[in-house]
Amino acid sequence: MVTDNLTSYYFTVAPALAAAGHDVVMYDQRGHGRSERPATGYRLEDFTDDLAALLDRTDTTGPVHLVGNSFGGTVAFDYALRHPDRVASLLVVESEPPTAAWAAKVSTLLADSANTLRDEQALPRIERTNGRHEARLARQACPLLHGTTIAEDIAASRIPAEERWRALDLPVLAVYGDTSDLAGTAPWLESLLPDCRTHHVAGHGHYVLVNAPRTIGALMLDWVRAGHRQRAEAIRA
Repeated sequence: MVTDNLTSYYFTVAPALAAAGHDVVMYDQRGHGRSERPATGYRLEDFTDDLAALLDRTDTTGPVHLVGNSFGGTVAFDYALRHPDRVASLLVVESEPPTAAWAAKVSTLLADSANTLRDEQALPRIERTNGRHEARLARQACPLLHGTTIAEDIAASRIPAEERWRALDLPVLAVYGDTSDLAGTAPWLESLLPDCRTHHVAGHGHYVLVNAPRTIGALMLDWVRAGHRQRAEAIRA
């Protein structure tokens, strides 16, 4: 969220999936990358509706394997809950389903980041402390944080009831870096979802998709193959 765009996948895992014969559809979320950046309209359901419209517009038929990183995974979760018949499986990286706690955490983080980046010394300080890459990401975040209602909209998102997640009958693989703040989400997620497996990548944090693309790519390829079988078996049953 705020800094990501489709290049995260283009330069990491998408080529391997395409080379294996899979059709790959990537897009920039609203407000991100080359997509339009409206001043308002950033509730979770807006992002989910965008995904539904994209699949319709591209004539994508049949159940799809949804792959989402960080906030993209949260959008994938929400889409799967609303359109389970259009999803073969979920593969999420460093992500969690939308809950009231998630909305509160993310909206607070966005508001705090926006306030921090209003200080003209913030970007030089980030570069000195965290390096040029982190400073570039922070600079990319400024237009969305300062020019839209994204923090307020996330807080106002429609949050599904917990019992709906317990009824989500789709195969889910959730991947986390073992040093990430989200690594502890795995046991809760496995207890919440009927068909969920988790995997931790050693020595990595939240940016595991970018920093360990071969590992994530191999997991994705194996999962898509297994997901096809799982979904076919479920339909036959």
